[in-house]
Amino acid sequence: MSPPPPTPIDPETIPKEVRDGFVASIIGGMAMAARLLLSDEKHSWGWYARRCIAASLTAVVVNAAVQDQISSNGLRIGTVGVCSYCAPEALDALLRWVKARAEREVEKVSKSNGKNKQTAKRK
Repeated sequence: MSPPPPTPIDPETIPKEVRDGFVASIIGGMAMAARLLLSDEKHSWGWYARRCIAASLTAVVVNAAVQDQISSNGLRIGTVGVCSYCAPEALDALLRWVKARAEREVEKVSKSNGKNKQTAKRK
């Protein structure tokens, strides 16, 4: 006897949060893909992939955050799209800030270590 054929996935059996997150991820990725297609800049495939992934992940987080605050489905989708559209720039700014902060901390440690070595030599 052969096993029964696989049944198609019923969308109603998937939890609403997972389904909405998946849809938001697609919206975010497509918003970024459209933006990149309209751009004249030339970059590597990795750069494009990183941008699309950042937009998709941001879309999932924003969708989960505004789920209870925005009741209109169209407005919620618009909010997700806008946040996904600007996510890569926000991510780049955050990474630049973290890098600058880390460099300042390294300079503080380097200066304090240099002072301790100089004072130890004088004694």
